[in-house]
Amino acid sequence: MSYHILFSSWFTIWLFTGNLQMKEKVDLIITNATIYTVDTANTRVEAMAIYHGKIRATGTNRSILDHYNASRVVDMKGKFIYPGFIDAHCHFVGYAIGLQYVDLLGCKSFDEVLQRLKNSGNRFPGKWLVGRGWDQNLWQEKNFPDNGQLNSLYPDVPVMLIRVDGHVVLANQDALKRAGIGVNNQFGNAQVEIKNGRLTGILSETAADLMREVVPAPRGPEFVNLMKRAEQQCFSVGLTTVSDAGLDYYQVMAIDSLQKSDVMKMQVYAMLTPNQKNMNEFVKQGPFKTDRMVVRSIKIYMDGSLGSRTAKLKAPYSDKPSDSGILVTPPDSIRELCKVAFKHGYQVNTHCIGDSANSLILKIYGEFLKGRNDLRWRVEHAQVVDPADVHFFGDYSVIPSIQATHATSDMKWAENRLGPVRIKGAYTYKSLMKQNGWICNGTDFPIENISPLFTFYAAVARQDSDGYPAGGYMMDNALTREEALKSITIWAAKANFLEQVKGSLEAGKDADFVVLDQDIMQVPVKKVPGVKVLDTFIAGEGVLQK
Repeated sequence: MSYHILFSSWFTIWLFTGNLQMKEKVDLIITNATIYTVDTANTRVEAMAIYHGKIRATGTNRSILDHYNASRVVDMKGKFIYPGFIDAHCHFVGYAIGLQYVDLLGCKSFDEVLQRLKNSGNRFPGKWLVGRGWDQNLWQEKNFPDNGQLNSLYPDVPVMLIRVDGHVVLANQDALKRAGIGVNNQFGNAQVEIKNGRLTGILSETAADLMREVVPAPRGPEFVNLMKRAEQQCFSVGLTTVSDAGLDYYQVMAIDSLQKSDVMKMQVYAMLTPNQKNMNEFVKQGPFKTDRMVVRSIKIYMDGSLGSRTAKLKAPYSDKPSDSGILVTPPDSIRELCKVAFKHGYQVNTHCIGDSANSLILKIYGEFLKGRNDLRWRVEHAQVVDPADVHFFGDYSVIPSIQATHATSDMKWAENRLGPVRIKGAYTYKSLMKQNGWICNGTDFPIENISPLFTFYAAVARQDSDGYPAGGYMMDNALTREEALKSITIWAAKANFLEQVKGSLEAGKDADFVVLDQDIMQVPVKKVPGVKVLDTFIAGEGVLQK
């Protein structure tokens, strides 16, 4: 064999093995996908490399395979990948606990509510019978029920039925007695309904909260199992981070323990209930952060809900002229909470539904924020905003934290509550987004469906799952697909101060992503609710049990 042939063979071997050695070792390579990175240029790529839970690089199949080597290479065969969906406002722990309750969603009458209770077998802890999800707006008679039939059917069993929005409960006499609630309780305007000198069992806001606190909470293995079930439900719809709107100290610490022991992989942005324990243990100690949880906000309630007529309006309800709603937390108390939060670097996130509540909170925020800033204080829901007050969101850099499915759930009756003029200031997502150039979006589950794909669909199509109304509801406030995607990814991350680590698929960020069977950016929008989640990844690990 000639010297030339020997040299050529040696050089070919060296080139091949050297090239392998020059490739960077990573843990996972994804190829042959349509990957929406949601970066500033809205780049789409084919492949990405993942190392130690972080995205190492994105690009074409060739560029990734030429530069990286992994023992695990997944060919996505043309599937569609997006950043892991982030729910900017939900009730994750509440959803988990509610998995043991009787499901009353969609009941068309109170008789159907009673039938579902009878079918449940009363299998709940502490011998309580608890249900959630009834909505009198779906009934032929759209009035609140009373507890007369519950008292007859369950004279010795405490029964509590939570309205779909969580702001009102119906309790039977046995439950009222255990909670110590009677006709002489002082809860403020309309919080305990009394007719003809007797309790009807309808409790709203503070009184409803008191009743819910009396129900025995799941503990130990039971709580852990419920949390794991809730987590898998979230993974099944592509959620990788949830912003839980209202947690107490012990709930936060329980989540932290489950995360650190790797029992729970869901990432949580915790909004604290501003009780004394939380204020002392968290807020006054500054922000708290781990690899899977951030605690740096408080959740305040300014008013109630539109469906319950407890949302605080500037003028009376169009369908109940004697009532204009409830202020749940006095303005001076809110100012004190804002003062402490501002001092210790905590975000303030306030539930506001009615135009009066929104106006009040924006002006209170302004007393502290004073002008443009990057403190990212939020108004949760921002549901009915007087057009004269919208500019305050921009003036003080306040984030509108919306839930797009509220518009499509409420649209059949909202105008009855507000009238033809005031309704024009409701669910104005596009107008709110324009104030700061971005907006965050959530589901508010379990009040609404847990799926962020439904959120995306409602934001873009402004229709319910039946395609009603034709042409969409108040379409001048629909979001584009790009805006809707950002509102559940990078903008939702930004609302939680996490845009540097998640919300887009870029080098250096967490490898949190979801795999879908269809392209929600291209398919006819009416098909989006039927798109399937094939897999969900957190830190490069598949977490969806199949």
